[in-house]
Amino acid sequence: MIGPRERRLALLGATGSIGTQALDVLARFPEVARLHGLAVGGSRPALVAEQVLAHRPERVVVSDPARAEEVEAAVRRSCRAEGLSPPRFDAGAEAVVDLAGSLGDGDVVLNAITGSVGLLPTLAGLASGARLALANKESLVVGGDLVTDAAAPGQILPVDSEHTAIAQALVGVRHDQIDHLVVTASGGPFRGRSREQLAAVTPEQALAHPTWSMGRVITTNSATLVNKALEVIEACFQFGLPEERVQVVVHPQSIVHSMVTLVDGSTIAQASPPDMRHAIGWALAHPEKLPGLAAALDFSAAQSWTFEPVDEDTFDAIALARAAHREGGGAMAVYNAANEEAVEAFFDGDLGFLGITALIRAVLEHPERPRALPADGVQPLLDVEAWARRSARQLITSAER
Repeated sequence: MIGPRERRLALLGATGSIGTQALDVLARFPEVARLHGLAVGGSRPALVAEQVLAHRPERVVVSDPARAEEVEAAVRRSCRAEGLSPPRFDAGAEAVVDLAGSLGDGDVVLNAITGSVGLLPTLAGLASGARLALANKESLVVGGDLVTDAAAPGQILPVDSEHTAIAQALVGVRHDQIDHLVVTASGGPFRGRSREQLAAVTPEQALAHPTWSMGRVITTNSATLVNKALEVIEACFQFGLPEERVQVVVHPQSIVHSMVTLVDGSTIAQASPPDMRHAIGWALAHPEKLPGLAAALDFSAAQSWTFEPVDEDTFDAIALARAAHREGGGAMAVYNAANEEAVEAFFDGDLGFLGITALIRAVLEHPERPRALPADGVQPLLDVEAWARRSARQLITSAER
């Protein structure tokens, strides 16, 4: 048995890749939780209407106020056609934070928002006492100790194939028995290419990931290996280890999702076909297992798993993140903000593919960059991030002239 049906779920980022798969899991395993509310950006009103009819949430929040009216109209039309009462509607970033903080002990907040805008909802979810199923790695990467200090032991459960794998491998393992973590990477669509070959990469090519189906930002981050860089820092905070004890290895098959090497020289690996429902179901139902959640590996068929080092001369995102993490003082907030601006510029045609990590480096090395946070709390982080975004846009504009 999974648990009481009264467990409530707040799903942030319901129309994205993780959000839609989470609702698929919920549809198949309704005993896991009851959908209390969902938050969306607002770009897919028809899909929101479908989700409301299927799961009957009490609340719908649209983060973009300019899109709220269209989403509400689509939902109300669908509810009226089915003779149902519509949910409560709210709009704006503050409403998303309010939804994240509206639950309590025994409930679940699944934060699948993309980008550092997920930080404030993460903190609100933790303050509520609810379990935080965290797919928004940026909030932990940017927030760092601020987030981990706000969390009770075991309150944050990662919704990420790599970190879910590590968490499962660590069951029954004491912290002092860990030698290091091994985070696997598919290598993205450009594994094996030189920097010269990457110079002309287009957005369409960057979105052609060989093994995973994800949103635009995370797919681009996977192509640059920024996503893997963020996962290294996420692992540092999630599992309480310094960055030098979190290794990265390229595993193109994406079957072994990550590993833990222990002090006695043994290594524990978690393996499954590449399907994010494994990580989603693990976090939602923890500590239970959902039977038949996704396909298992077929060991009766011949197969090969390969591993190789990361080419950090070509892909410098991981080294940049390690250095920023060691520096502290908001440097990872700068790294992440610069990357988000760079990815947007890449898709707008204002920046080349190699320019993404070049811009991150330039903002980190900016002579006017704040080198230390002036006080405790979230506002100094938000201020540093705002500075990084302004500086990144200025550098992009200067390069265009």
